[in-house]
Amino acid sequence: HFYAFALDNNNNNDDDDPTSKKRFHNPLQKRTRSKNKNSNSTSASTAIIMTQEETKAPAPKPDSALKSFLSGGVGGVCAVLVGHPFDLVKVRMQTSAATGNASVFGILRKTFVTDGMLGLYRGVSAPIVATAPMFAVSFWGYDIGKRIVRSMDKEFDDGQGQSSGAGGAGGGDYKFTIPQLCAAGAISALPTTLIMAPSERLKCLLQVQANEIEKGGKAKYKGLADCAMKVYQEGGIRSVFKGTGATLLRDIPGTIAWYGTYEIAKKALMKIQNVDPESGQLSLSSIVVAGGFAGINCWIISVPPDVLKSRFQTAPPGRYNGIVDVYRELMKKEGPAALFSGIRPALIRAFPANAACFLGMEVSRSLMTFLD
Repeated sequence: HFYAFALDNNNNNDDDDPTSKKRFHNPLQKRTRSKNKNSNSTSASTAIIMTQEETKAPAPKPDSALKSFLSGGVGGVCAVLVGHPFDLVKVRMQTSAATGNASVFGILRKTFVTDGMLGLYRGVSAPIVATAPMFAVSFWGYDIGKRIVRSMDKEFDDGQGQSSGAGGAGGGDYKFTIPQLCAAGAISALPTTLIMAPSERLKCLLQVQANEIEKGGKAKYKGLADCAMKVYQEGGIRSVFKGTGATLLRDIPGTIAWYGTYEIAKKALMKIQNVDPESGQLSLSSIVVAGGFAGINCWIISVPPDVLKSRFQTAPPGRYNGIVDVYRELMKKEGPAALFSGIRPALIRAFPANAACFLGMEVSRSLMTFLD
């Protein structure tokens, strides 16, 4: 800018100097010099603009949504393999009053003695089949959620003088606030529920069936495929997706706590380790700790709606008119404490299962740099 100003100033001084012979010597010369002045000024200004554009930092490269999808699937499988035995105990405690006072490890021991190791993983086929895509969709939805909340930030510039929009990067150099990350977590629950609701319905039915078999009853379902077919025959697609609203009631606040706690714990642990939260890498042990606490906070919030969901999804057709009806009957017959039935196995399961989930996600994500 200084160069352009000096050039214009020198030319103006030549034209205004009353002693200059060149000014009055030849009118054509004045006209030529005036054109040169404008040309030089324009060239200087253009050079400055080009220099500014060349030195302007390029926009950060978007995070790969595909990488979020695949690494989330790996994390989901890790979570199921670690946590399913405790999940089986949780569902049995929530749906059977007889096991309400039994210990978590007592139920695990009894199940192992009666059915062996396969008994501890009864009903695991449904979450294994659904969990990989479910967690894949969850982490993909979280990535999309971050893009959405960032596009709503009017102060954000994508490097081209405009807001990045929903198609902008999911991460990059943008610094998300904790409320923004929690909002992105809530958004991730919406697509995830489309997979979660039917999977949870079938899983709960298979697990509750085990209670009936232990009491001397007969098995109604031969397996996952048979369960899905019979549920569909009983009430069509609405029966398969029974409890979708209850699943959303559980998962929206749950994912807010899940992702929010993980991000808060991750940043706190990095500061303790003197690692820059914006550019450093979290150690594997810190990922385990952050993921474990994220799971605990998630389930503390999620257990009451999860109790209502489990009872609604496993009830015979026509027993309840909706989730509110389940709540009223529960309060009338069992009291508020029933809302927290199954919280012991849920919390015991929460730390190792979610630690395994985030560890599997972060490690697989770091190995998928070729997708960036």
